[in-house]
Amino acid sequence: MSLCTSVEAATKARQSTTRTAKASKVVKAKPVARKVVRQAKSRGRVVQQAPRASVVRAVSSNAVPARLAPVSINAAAPVRPSSNLAAASSASGTSFGQLYGLHHTQDPLDLKSSVALVMDQDTNEVVFAKNSEAVLPIASLTKLMTAMVMVEAKLPLEETITVTADDVDTEKNSSSRLAVGATLTRGELLHLALMSSENRAAHALGRTYPGGLPAFVLAMNAKARSLGMADTRYVDPTGLNSGNQSSAKDLASLVKAAYQQPLIRELSTSHEYAVRVGSRQLQFHNTNSLVRNPAWDIGLQKTGYIVEAGRCLVMQAKMAGRKFIMVFLDSAGKYSRQADAERVRRWIESATQKGALSSLPHNKVQS
Repeated sequence: MSLCTSVEAATKARQSTTRTAKASKVVKAKPVARKVVRQAKSRGRVVQQAPRASVVRAVSSNAVPARLAPVSINAAAPVRPSSNLAAASSASGTSFGQLYGLHHTQDPLDLKSSVALVMDQDTNEVVFAKNSEAVLPIASLTKLMTAMVMVEAKLPLEETITVTADDVDTEKNSSSRLAVGATLTRGELLHLALMSSENRAAHALGRTYPGGLPAFVLAMNAKARSLGMADTRYVDPTGLNSGNQSSAKDLASLVKAAYQQPLIRELSTSHEYAVRVGSRQLQFHNTNSLVRNPAWDIGLQKTGYIVEAGRCLVMQAKMAGRKFIMVFLDSAGKYSRQADAERVRRWIESATQKGALSSLPHNKVQS
């Protein structure tokens, strides 16, 4: 069946669901043969937008399903965003996912992320997949691979590294509390990159890698290939460049591999960390508020945000006695990625109590 489906069918499905007392049925829609291209005359640019998607399983948008039946929803075939789309995203302040129309994809949990994947860590069973093969910018989720390369390189963590002008962000002009001239150990930089998503820290780690930044990026891509991450490519160690792209299914593989590194688990879930820079002591905090929430048992996490990527989050967490990997990409609101994780947790816990936990088939998911 084609991965492209029509928004008209989705609308009819939702209306039908309301009229039939919340009946839960699979809705199949006619495939759309071509992409919709609209011309933004006011800005003089062309923006490509993918067809809107149908709902694979129609339920009330405000209700959490009682049964954790496997869910698979896809709006479009996997795509790698073009440079023209990057320019359109930057000019409009709109994410790639929004420009592709992925936010029109409905799902039973009413997630605000246009892309999501939930997988059992031990069995690789996928229980939820929403646009999981769409290739999008991943922002600072990139730093998880930066950490993987650093840890496997076994470079001395106590070695000191000085932040230079080369580490200053000229891509997005983002701010940093690490001034040029600040000297920290490699271990401290790795801690800040994972916990607080410090861009200068991540860049300095890549810059001081044997062979410099080009060798580091090559190592990142080589590691991705070794993990079977066919949709993934990296162009820098920070994620500030929208050329750092991946899919949810690839990122789930990365999270599973990174979880095998105790140091990455420890640093990524650290609540806060203080470093001394000159005569000052700077206190940094985790960018993911869920690590401080006692309701959660999080083993690894990483957040990310640039305009092109939207709000992103990957986590490994124990829920209902099982270990799950969760990926949320292109979430529209500042706190919506954490809220999406909460929705998934409640869904899993509720279904497990009812003995209704099941998984998607192992074959390639389609709508």
